[in-house]
Amino acid sequence: MIDASESPRRLLFRAHLKPHRSLSRRAFRRIMLGVTLFSITVSVVAFLAGAWPVFGFMGIDILLVWFALRLSYRRALVSEVVELDEQFLTIERTDPKGRSRLWRLQPAWLRVELAEPILPQTPVMLRSHGEALQIGVFLHPDQRREVARDLRAALGRWRQPGPLFG
Repeated sequence: MIDASESPRRLLFRAHLKPHRSLSRRAFRRIMLGVTLFSITVSVVAFLAGAWPVFGFMGIDILLVWFALRLSYRRALVSEVVELDEQFLTIERTDPKGRSRLWRLQPAWLRVELAEPILPQTPVMLRSHGEALQIGVFLHPDQRREVARDLRAALGRWRQPGPLFG
């Protein structure tokens, strides 16, 4: 007898959602080098002109730029994996610290909603039995439209009578 947990899952839909970050590590180093050189130049000129407190403030500027860029990179570690198989729609969300949380939803009653017009923080909403789960908040509005459209199509195939996999 084969245990269902041992059999391979056959997926109707899979999406790995991650925020877009266009700044590479190399570009990060270049920006930090540029900000540092600029700050040091301004600090030295100000110091020689007698405005010695500027030196400390320019150091704080370097730290603030570094902190903001590091925070952006950390937030880029968020991800969501959305999978639809024969039995469930599974959402696995990983936070910036690497902790995962898993939801399993029954697809028969599931509604996929995306409010129009899509504002910068409008999520794709998954609703079932009075409960709601947001996905894709960090995606670009066009990407959220695409995820909602593709997930609706996959749920439509799941709900059709007959074999799921042909």
